Amino acid sequence: MHIGAHALANNLFVAPMAGVTDRPFRQLCRRLGAGHAVSEMVTSRPELRESLKTSRRANHDGETAPITVQIAGTDAAMMAEAARYNIDRGAMIIDINMGCPAKKVCNKWAGSALMRDEPLALQIVDAVVAVCAPRGVPVTLKMRTGWCDTERNALVLARAAQDAGIAMVVVHGRTREQGYKGLAEYDTVAAVKAALRIPVVANGDIDSPQKALQVLRHTGCDALMIGRAAQGRPWIFREIAHFLAHGTAAPAPATHEVRQWLIEHLHDHYTLYGEGVGVRTARKHIGWAVRALPGGEAFRAAMNTLQDSDAQVRAVATFFEALAEVHPCLPQPAANDALVQLSA
Repeated sequence: MHIGAHALANNLFVAPMAGVTDRPFRQLCRRLGAGHAVSEMVTSRPELRESLKTSRRANHDGETAPITVQIAGTDAAMMAEAARYNIDRGAMIIDINMGCPAKKVCNKWAGSALMRDEPLALQIVDAVVAVCAPRGVPVTLKMRTGWCDTERNALVLARAAQDAGIAMVVVHGRTREQGYKGLAEYDTVAAVKAALRIPVVANGDIDSPQKALQVLRHTGCDALMIGRAAQGRPWIFREIAHFLAHGTAAPAPATHEVRQWLIEHLHDHYTLYGEGVGVRTARKHIGWAVRALPGGEAFRAAMNTLQDSDAQVRAVATFFEALAEVHPCLPQPAANDALVQLSA
């Protein structure tokens, strides 16, 4: 699998998710089997570049190449300048966001709202490619199937984007109107793949190795992008890779391994965000990791009262140490036969 001249480890990608796929999480997913990861969406507005939020999102310290930055906006010249700015700071691939369904993004006609204005969408593509191509930086595009059921124009836009020099297209199998509700459909994704020469990536509702194989077969896509299913389960990439290679389920990870992965992730997280913000924002990652485990809900409620990183790490370590005594391998979600209490 390649994006431009960049060879990737495999065809399993981490989807960009605001507030989730920061550098520590991207690195964890790559360590656990993802072949590619895209940054959180970075605004193209120059007055926000120096904000703490944007600087954290643009942090790539120690990250494995190729570094990919997703940019969002509605002004072609501003988007081109954002691409240039991020390339100067280490971006090796630029991704254009035409897939975000969030109201605060779409209300400004950015994200998936751009799909309703095809001329503007293609002006942005042309401007970004014009900046990136001379520097050997490929440009990718993430989109949805369309704005709503009656406005499915992913195929039209994908063809035009390919002609404009886009190196790869990712299609989430939902309209903007759906948000994340209902089920993703893959017929539109398959139609885009059949029509394009460049790599096409399927995204949406890929939450198991079996579903990954089903989507690959149905769409014929070159790669899969996984988002929400990796929250609290970043080893899903390893599981999918094993299933695609061998046709059998990978063994469940050892509980002590999961404990170590999460603790290392927490320390990396605190380093990026600092003590106060780091403790608060780490809660969601911990909550995702324990939500389906025995005693997970009670642990999460207690853990959310902790106010410092040392106590948070100790609590996670204690929870998984106790869990490992009953379940040496991480139990499947249905295994609720033990209750592990928090001990801070």
